[in-house]
Amino acid sequence: MRISVMFLALMLTSIGSIASADESPPGSRPDIIRIASGSRTLTLDPTRSWNSGDIETFGQLYSRLFRRDQAGNLQPGLAERWEMSADARTYTFHLRDARFSDGTPITADDVRFTLLRMRDDPEALYSEPVSGVVDVVAVDQRTVRVMLAEPNVPFLDTLEVCFLGITSRADVENRGPGKAFTEHPVTSGPYRVREWKPGDRLVLEANPYYWREGFPRNGGAELIEVIDANTRIAMLLAGEVDAIRQLGWSRAESFRAQGKVSVPLEPANLIWLILLNHAQPPFDDLRVRQAAALALDRQAMARVVLRNLGRVANTTMPASLDHHLADFPGWPYDLERARQLMAEAGAAGHEVVINIAAPSPQMELIGLILQAQWADIGLKTRIVKMDQGQEVQRLMDGDYNASINWWYNENPDPDLALRWAVCGSCGNRAYYTNYSNKEVDRLIAEAAREPDPALRRVLYQRVQRISTEEVAQIPLFYPPWVNAYSHAIEGLGMTPALQWTLENARHLR
Repeated sequence: MRISVMFLALMLTSIGSIASADESPPGSRPDIIRIASGSRTLTLDPTRSWNSGDIETFGQLYSRLFRRDQAGNLQPGLAERWEMSADARTYTFHLRDARFSDGTPITADDVRFTLLRMRDDPEALYSEPVSGVVDVVAVDQRTVRVMLAEPNVPFLDTLEVCFLGITSRADVENRGPGKAFTEHPVTSGPYRVREWKPGDRLVLEANPYYWREGFPRNGGAELIEVIDANTRIAMLLAGEVDAIRQLGWSRAESFRAQGKVSVPLEPANLIWLILLNHAQPPFDDLRVRQAAALALDRQAMARVVLRNLGRVANTTMPASLDHHLADFPGWPYDLERARQLMAEAGAAGHEVVINIAAPSPQMELIGLILQAQWADIGLKTRIVKMDQGQEVQRLMDGDYNASINWWYNENPDPDLALRWAVCGSCGNRAYYTNYSNKEVDRLIAEAAREPDPALRRVLYQRVQRISTEEVAQIPLFYPPWVNAYSHAIEGLGMTPALQWTLENARHLR
């Protein structure tokens, strides 16, 4: 979701700069990794945002019960072992001996607090990942038991998502969420906050109490907010930063050919798409949604926009996820059929406003192509650029016609992805499109209970087929992450789940 299931920016109240609690240099490892990103850090509270900049940050600050290795396999995190009951409704987790960044122990009570806060706090942005949790019991200091309403096959995968990073109950309750997540939050991950200047940078230092021995391999990191892509590139080439987010598809091949920096095409659990508001004309009419999909020459769009670095999306789900419906043809380019459907619906001449979060050269280019191709079927389009926070708020309020967008999923299991994107009863109105199909919702719920992988595959592929044919959204592309890295560092990359491998990074000596 933009993201990450997660995949957009949440407009939050502006927070003042954090003053450093420790003015001394960050320990005996001064090696600092600097990253320039066009995504902003808006909050340090993992329950409050699915903005991509925040998602990149949460994983550096908060450890989860599970983690993924470089190959994407689920590994023990704060939970070093676990058992599942015979009815698959109760999980017992045994915590390793680990500490928060203030030196206090991470206990079962902190795990309980974290999960129930995500489930019950009315300000939690998206509680669906833990909506099936009936209760959480701290059996003893290092044993926690989680009871579910019904079996949930991907539950362990769910516990690895960045929104469920373990936070300190004592700190949050003593200081309150406002101060606890702005004035040097107590963290459980590889880093703690040295300084935060919203709109400028987040300065991290190595957490001396981090449970992974020998990590991080550096003394800290600076996540620098640089909205302009050209400025980010100039900073990288000048050696001011070690990596940049969002190099841009149009620049990737030339930079790879020059060889001055490393530009790997990193696999991503990612889909770019057009969100349509099903609760407003003209997209409340299935015929108009189908016409809008048929009018797009997405192969040509991919050549122009992606520069052939990705492929056209054929379903409403990222192709990298388990049980993707690979042989489904998706929507072809058929202008004649699109015009017929528009005539049947009597929708020709209808105005459509296309929202774009700016600045984004990629979205703006897609918008211009969309404008031209929808004009061929009689849709009068107008592009409106706005900042990310405003665009997100309009999505959440249902105050839009169409939006060029993207989202990603944190793990390869499709459960959270489809709950996020196409489930009308799962807490976010099918990614705020107001798409609703009770059969789709039922299939998603059934698949989460089904232990047989072959049967789960059948169920998830039916969901993809139905939601694509009903144009829940218009799938566009499956692109990779395109970031750029200095040759002077090693170990730094981005996982398919939009997480920096910061704790593995170091400068070459």
